[in-house]
Amino acid sequence: MFCPFCNHRESRVLESRLTTENSVRRRRECEGCGKRFTTYEKLETVQFLVVKRSGIREPYIRDKLRAGISRACAKTTVTAEQIDDLVDSVENELLASGRREVVASMLGEISLKLLSNLDQVAYVRFASVYRQFRSIEDFIAELNLLRTEGTAPSVVLQGAKRDLGQ
Repeated sequence: MFCPFCNHRESRVLESRLTTENSVRRRRECEGCGKRFTTYEKLETVQFLVVKRSGIREPYIRDKLRAGISRACAKTTVTAEQIDDLVDSVENELLASGRREVVASMLGEISLKLLSNLDQVAYVRFASVYRQFRSIEDFIAELNLLRTEGTAPSVVLQGAKRDLGQ
């Protein structure tokens, strides 16, 4: 590891902490100049291919999933850290599946499942794009599904019906 201050090659690790499931934070001290700096190590994972609805295969891009979830979480109380944790959880489920190719619908369903536990408004926003809602009835059906599963409080449903003109 090169020191960012003097480019000396040798440093010693003072402290290591697990920051997320796939990341380690290391506090280091340069043996050349004595200055301290922090590095982050992230586990390099197997690259997935995503099979789209059209049958086209493209590489999985973490930032693309994160951007979609971030748009769904806009103007909610969901933090950037929670979004990163959610994306990490999606990736961990994909790794656990052992597949190198993942159908886009599987990626979307895992994301929806995790979003439903995080924020119902973000869930409905993400579902509206992912499931390609075309009408108010599609929104109402999804809200009713949330109600029957017991994950959406009636206040959210009433507010959504008011927003939809019901």
